[in-house]
Amino acid sequence: MRVLLVHPSPLMYSEIYLRLEPLGMERVAQAVRMAGHEVRIIDLQTFSHAELYAEMKTFKPEAVGFSLNYLANVPEVIDLAKAVKGRLPDCYTFIGGHSGSFIADELLEHGRGTIDCVLKGEGELSTQLLLKAIPKREVATVPGAVTLEGKGPAPVLLENLDMYQPARDLLRRRRKYFIGELDPCASIEFTRGCPWDCAFCSAWTFYGRSYRSATPEKIGEELASIQEPNVFIVDDVAFIHPEHGFAIGHEIEKRGIKKRFYLETRADVLLKNKEVFAYWRKLGLRYLFLGLEAIDAEGLKLHRKRVSMGTNNEALDVARSIGVKVAINLIADPSWDKERFAVVREWATSIPDIVHLTVATPYPGTELWLTESRKLTTHDYRLFDIQHAVLPTTLPLHEFYSELVETQREIARKHLGVAVVRKAAKLMGRLALEGQFNFIQSIWKFNRVYNADRQFADHQQKVVYEIRPPGPIMPLSKERSELYIHPKPRRAAVEAEAAAVPGVA
Repeated sequence: MRVLLVHPSPLMYSEIYLRLEPLGMERVAQAVRMAGHEVRIIDLQTFSHAELYAEMKTFKPEAVGFSLNYLANVPEVIDLAKAVKGRLPDCYTFIGGHSGSFIADELLEHGRGTIDCVLKGEGELSTQLLLKAIPKREVATVPGAVTLEGKGPAPVLLENLDMYQPARDLLRRRRKYFIGELDPCASIEFTRGCPWDCAFCSAWTFYGRSYRSATPEKIGEELASIQEPNVFIVDDVAFIHPEHGFAIGHEIEKRGIKKRFYLETRADVLLKNKEVFAYWRKLGLRYLFLGLEAIDAEGLKLHRKRVSMGTNNEALDVARSIGVKVAINLIADPSWDKERFAVVREWATSIPDIVHLTVATPYPGTELWLTESRKLTTHDYRLFDIQHAVLPTTLPLHEFYSELVETQREIARKHLGVAVVRKAAKLMGRLALEGQFNFIQSIWKFNRVYNADRQFADHQQKVVYEIRPPGPIMPLSKERSELYIHPKPRRAAVEAEAAAVPGVA
């Protein structure tokens, strides 16, 4: 079967700070290819819709799969599915991905018959099984499959992360991917899942609080095959198990791999396992992202981070002492007033680290979605991008955005101001000589992208597809397993993996 996999366009945040390769889609592509299908990838972060339609005309796919990891891409993906059916009526259209898994019924309803299936959960095994089931009309037997006719069995986890290496050779325009000055930048996955249960996050609910690791040997092999000089480690929390981090490092040293790395972790994990992070600094670790989320105990309790401000501050000191550049995320609550923004600005500009602000946003799949008592002020999927306020603001909405943008601007001025740009001239000159302009262009985009008028105007757009609001607040079980996409791992996962034998179309 000819299969075309499509990643949607970039979100607002990606216009400045990063553009990451669609690693999950590459892994699915490899699984599909190993099952005997002909597969291509189009990433609309670097391709236009016109180029997608041209690809469809020449390739004539029999199935088109869309990755839907972010709610804000929902309207685009629905319209693209309709466009596919308009051009290729017999083509099978399906949607997978993180956010798509939590709103499967909504997507089918919005698609009005143009979306044949939504695949909930991880995609490597389920996509293989779906493509095998389509000709036999047995889609109802596929784990995680949801159609207008009904639902298949529960999604299953991929037990062996070594099984499908990303099909990086299928991704064109690879030098368009970057994160900050790490330009160009590839991505890699060491582990999958998260054992914590932050109220604002859906990583743990998606994976059913499971946690799996690829083998150090396979990771070393994959790193050695990556052509880019920079690598972003996509794990939700890096080096929970330090022995795994050390083992990967030994593979890097054994193979003589020289890369610069960017990773994310938690403050408490950094403190507990600081030796492995110090070791990775010697291997090429340059940036470490910490999701502090708040600068006081009240905010940490609200987000159920299960860490103290003392722990966060100590972790910052450790990261600085190791010699890595630290990036921090804070969650701006719509309830913030001018005084609160002023306090955050003062704190963010007083520390040497890079501080990012995201707006508190309840998402389907998060506990916050079911327990947040404040009513949504919009049902426009496009605004659920953690850069817009979808809950009532204490300040008038435009004033909230003005304060948010001014805070971001002051922080950016510290890191992207004229003085800093002068210091970075040598770096930018080197990147330009190498033909890399992603980071250089991002420096000059700030005022155009982060603009209170633009963000306020986004609320005035015509809404064609509305998100289904959460129902009445309901008490959750102690384990909160009703939120899970993947149930607790069980024998069915092993059986489904065995059914998806590579090479069987």
